[in-house]
Amino acid sequence: MNYFEQNVHTLSVTHPELSFRLKSVKAAQTRYTFLESRTGEPIPAILDKQGSAHPLHSLMDPHKEAARLISTVEQESFLVLLGLGGAYYAEAALLRDDINMVLVLEYDLDGLSELLSGRDYSRLFANPRFRLFVDSSEEELKELLLNLYQPVLSGGLRVIPLRPRTDPEPKAFMEAKNAIAATINRISADYSVQAHFGKRWLSNIVKNITLMESIEGSLPHIRRAAVIAAGPSLNDQIKRLKESKNKCPELFLIATDTSLPCLLHEGIIPDAVISIDCQHISYYHFMQGLPREVYLFMDIVSPHALALFSGPGKLKLFAGNHPLTRYLSRAWKNMPELDTSGANVTYAALSLAELLGAEEIELYGADFSYPYGISYARGVYIYSIFEEKQNRFSPLESKSSAFLYRTPLEKKHCPDGSADVAGLAPWYYETGTLSFYREKLEEKRKSMEAEIIPIRTSGAPIKISQADKRRRENKQRTGNAFYGKTQTGAEEFLRLYKTSISKLPKAEKNATDYLVLLNEQERAVFTTMLPAAAAIKQRRAGIAFSELIEETKKHCLEKIEQVLLTARHVLPLSK
Repeated sequence: MNYFEQNVHTLSVTHPELSFRLKSVKAAQTRYTFLESRTGEPIPAILDKQGSAHPLHSLMDPHKEAARLISTVEQESFLVLLGLGGAYYAEAALLRDDINMVLVLEYDLDGLSELLSGRDYSRLFANPRFRLFVDSSEEELKELLLNLYQPVLSGGLRVIPLRPRTDPEPKAFMEAKNAIAATINRISADYSVQAHFGKRWLSNIVKNITLMESIEGSLPHIRRAAVIAAGPSLNDQIKRLKESKNKCPELFLIATDTSLPCLLHEGIIPDAVISIDCQHISYYHFMQGLPREVYLFMDIVSPHALALFSGPGKLKLFAGNHPLTRYLSRAWKNMPELDTSGANVTYAALSLAELLGAEEIELYGADFSYPYGISYARGVYIYSIFEEKQNRFSPLESKSSAFLYRTPLEKKHCPDGSADVAGLAPWYYETGTLSFYREKLEEKRKSMEAEIIPIRTSGAPIKISQADKRRRENKQRTGNAFYGKTQTGAEEFLRLYKTSISKLPKAEKNATDYLVLLNEQERAVFTTMLPAAAAIKQRRAGIAFSELIEETKKHCLEKIEQVLLTARHVLPLSK
């Protein structure tokens, strides 16, 4: 039997790109040979330079060996196998319905062609829960994991090396392990946020849908913008900001919600303020009020009552990275979509300036550190709270210190001992979260066409290197900077969304098999529920996939129905 052709034919359906690459390779039988176990199973053995054969599996009973190993894998898992071998590990894993995905990483396409010539892998390759990637770079592997691994659906991730396969090529497989570890850290950070805020996001979004119905038109078009964050350097940069606005009246000031009270305290009225936080603590940023002429750009995940601060026609809701907000924009009413993946409001403000068409963006107060141990610029709401709560036993200074030291800090010194990268101070504190924010902002800055000018405390702008600049050629804003019209009202859309959720098939077995059952529309609706599912799973460790999905559906339906009950008294009934 020609195993190679049969295996490649199956791969042509499930892994077409790999199948195409394998068709150009001819197995030379110089890397592997096949032995026979006592149970009659073919065992691939790797050949060393002396021609000695080293079996990759047990010569006694490879199935028993694999079953014993796979039994140690936790329930609800995503399994990464380093090395294919005879695929006994993968086959044993796929016998368990609770293992959502088996991803095998291999290196050396020629060697793989030899394996495929000696055994029938077609049944394995046809399984929708199996993936095989060969000779993937670290960056490619990171991208693969980001696309395939979702903790809320896949469970925990486990890496199992096939030692006789990985030991001869330690460098390649070690790089793969490092790439996996780095990617999992990134995914875990995002998942922890979903698990914390997933329910609140859903609740806020379905409430804010009622606001979207009356928002129409396009967004303002600008050429120059100033994004103002609330880092301590803003105290010294206010003068520079006022000068820039006086010299260039068309300079469009975009304040983060945190920096809004700082600007108002200095008599500066921004053109717009942006808020992305779903927590009710966002109210504190607006307690000094919001001038009626100021645009309020609000992620639709933000608290519903924040909209009360906006003047007539000045509320502008936008879709962030939550899947339900993107679904709304595509399935019901087009709305501006902003990149909020940087997980902080300064990053979102840069995205907004880009969407509005800015070609040059000045950046104020974006420290992402605590210079001299100072947390925020003057005027931020926490200082007024500290002042109200201070007493003889707990003065303002102690409350500020407690706030600063609430998370682990790392003290850093500037290389030249005079100033850090933002020109702030010879030393500063940094946290892991702030470091992540800075890195994400740098990534964003390099991908933008606009010129970003971070302002130093001294007032001297730091010019980005020519390699990082990307000038606009067509002078047009990017993205969809307008609000579409709908044929249905908000109440009717919520009813349709509720019906779509209730009609999703009953979940069974595992996530991969379940997703195969869904059509494109059902999958889009299912995806909108995942952050809420993450929150439920966080509170119910060990919950089975089927139970998780049914409980999430129930939660979503209840939240929608609550809004519909309220909407009957607020919105006109749809025709």
